[in-house]
Amino acid sequence: MRRVVIGGLTALVVLLVVGVGGLLVWTSNPYQPMPQALDALKSDSQVEVSNSPWLVFKSRASEPTTGFIFYPGGLVDYRAYAPAAKSIAAQGYLVVIVPMPFNLAFFDANRANDVIAKYPAIKRWAIGGHSLGGVAAAMFVKNHPDAVQAIAFWASYPNTPDDLSQSKIAALSIYGTKDGAVDRITASRNLLPTSTQYVVIEGGNHAQFGYYGIQSGDGVATISREEQQKQVVAATVDLLKQLGN
Repeated sequence: MRRVVIGGLTALVVLLVVGVGGLLVWTSNPYQPMPQALDALKSDSQVEVSNSPWLVFKSRASEPTTGFIFYPGGLVDYRAYAPAAKSIAAQGYLVVIVPMPFNLAFFDANRANDVIAKYPAIKRWAIGGHSLGGVAAAMFVKNHPDAVQAIAFWASYPNTPDDLSQSKIAALSIYGTKDGAVDRITASRNLLPTSTQYVVIEGGNHAQFGYYGIQSGDGVATISREEQQKQVVAATVDLLKQLGN
């Protein structure tokens, strides 16, 4: 009997090791940033870029007092969102892209707390995220209702436990009509505040919210990535303007 029990435990350990190993391999191979994203990591006359421990974009025009914390999409390299972040920062804001454990934001949805503590000069904060990053952002808002004043969902939505329908937070939902998850996005409207602003990008898909190429299961966009990015940035800046620079 002892030998059987030990053998069973050994088999269980092997299965756990294999499972954890498979998870690590899966999560350590995210969608990689395109050349345009890597180019956006360089500082210029409008925006100062730094990368420790987060990817930070700071307007040079004036000292920002409004900040935007961004959670990347699941299994997407955080640098893929650099072009949009840099364009938003150029409008007078601080934008912080937060790398996540195993490239999955729900493993540490509370990382925004560290960002907020790091920048006491920022008087107003918004948070947002793409896809699973937006799900994690909603988790943060639900658990810290007074920490931020606005939330932006990029092709995303809250999960049912993080229902924000009764929240007073300013909310924005942006999605493309060719997104592979468009039905789930539209079906979640009852979880958002009634005052939520909706921006529907005709011909936009899921992957073009970042610069990381084609995503499995996504629809085929009928507009360019550059045009979709332009609309995403404009809608997000409009949300931040409600808070002030």
